[in-house]
Amino acid sequence: MSILPVPHTAIIVVAAGSGTRLEAGAPKAFVGIDNHTILRHALDGVFAAEPMQVIVVAPAGYEGDAESELLAAAGDRVDLGRVVTGGATRQESVAAGLDALWGDVTTVLVHDAARALTPPSVIDAVAAAVTNEAAALPVLPVVDTLKRVSDGVVTGAVDRSELAAAQTPQGFPRGTLESAYARAAEEGADYTDDAALFAAAGHAVRLVPGSERSFKITTPGDLERARTLLAAAPQATTEVRHHPGALGLPRVGVGTDVHAFGGDGDLWLAGLQWPGEQALSGHSDGDAVAHAIVDALLAAAGLGDIGTHFGTAHPEYAGAHADVFLSRTRELLADAGFVIGNVSVQFQGNRPRFSARRVEAERTLSAALGGAPVAVSATTTDALGFPGRGEGVAVTAVALVVSEGTRGS
Repeated sequence: MSILPVPHTAIIVVAAGSGTRLEAGAPKAFVGIDNHTILRHALDGVFAAEPMQVIVVAPAGYEGDAESELLAAAGDRVDLGRVVTGGATRQESVAAGLDALWGDVTTVLVHDAARALTPPSVIDAVAAAVTNEAAALPVLPVVDTLKRVSDGVVTGAVDRSELAAAQTPQGFPRGTLESAYARAAEEGADYTDDAALFAAAGHAVRLVPGSERSFKITTPGDLERARTLLAAAPQATTEVRHHPGALGLPRVGVGTDVHAFGGDGDLWLAGLQWPGEQALSGHSDGDAVAHAIVDALLAAAGLGDIGTHFGTAHPEYAGAHADVFLSRTRELLADAGFVIGNVSVQFQGNRPRFSARRVEAERTLSAALGGAPVAVSATTTDALGFPGRGEGVAVTAVALVVSEGTRGS
């Protein structure tokens, strides 16, 4: 067993919830997603992040089960882990975790085990963002249109630019968090969110980008979503990062997309607007070039396909353009431990005339992918098939991605 330096960061993994809404007949953290429990997946992500003390807060009577999951996930970091018994409320459970902190710990993360697929990169980003004066909170922008209602009637709109969806882990300076908890206990106040407790004590909370994979498993539908994601990429979030030998391993994916002409407004293709050209029909803007690239990248990383992440079940992407699709795809790959090597894409159709804007298209697509090289070519089909008849376009893309490996555990 290797000797690890004593870390100055700890993470309290709260796994003491009853999980009533999950309707699984067991405490939520001990419900299986696949062949592993929710808690095990959460701990896999935690131990794939930078080394830190790990405290699992388990429900009374399940301490032994939590210990087994901790030992299985920890590997050679087993000395960093400990299980404690939770309380009747989340706030009491976190307080139990705070009591178990080592003396050298100065930064504390509080994480819900129910956010089992949280990428290690988010955990590291939260830990790095904590300062002596401010906490760190991972968030996602609110994409749905929100309404204020009363007695079943809409009374007004809510400006979603002022809102964010909070996730975990939430990070805090230890001394200030402990003081905030002591203050809440004296006042008899009960909070379900540690950042709210911290802010109520008059302290600042900084924001860092969260991840769509950090959704909270609360209902049977959430559990099914987690199973779908893991079935699409069973190794992407943990095993790639756990094995340094995977560093630099290239993977190739192929994506195709077709769209018929007949949409509203101007044509959008390869991330560019083409005024005067007939638009393609589709759930978003019909940009077949961008969509083929998305499918190729997701296939290379083993993350499913465009329908999984951007289909009609995701109305927030209706009408979205290439930059939204590609930048989000790049985030999905980064969360799963991959960087984009390069992309080659070929457009087949009689129009638009592509050559004059090829360089512009390549630059636009590359920028949306964080600077990864993108090569675009265009051809006709000599009047054969639906592209040759001018009914629509067909696109094929090939993408290469590379696993980041791990910083070592």
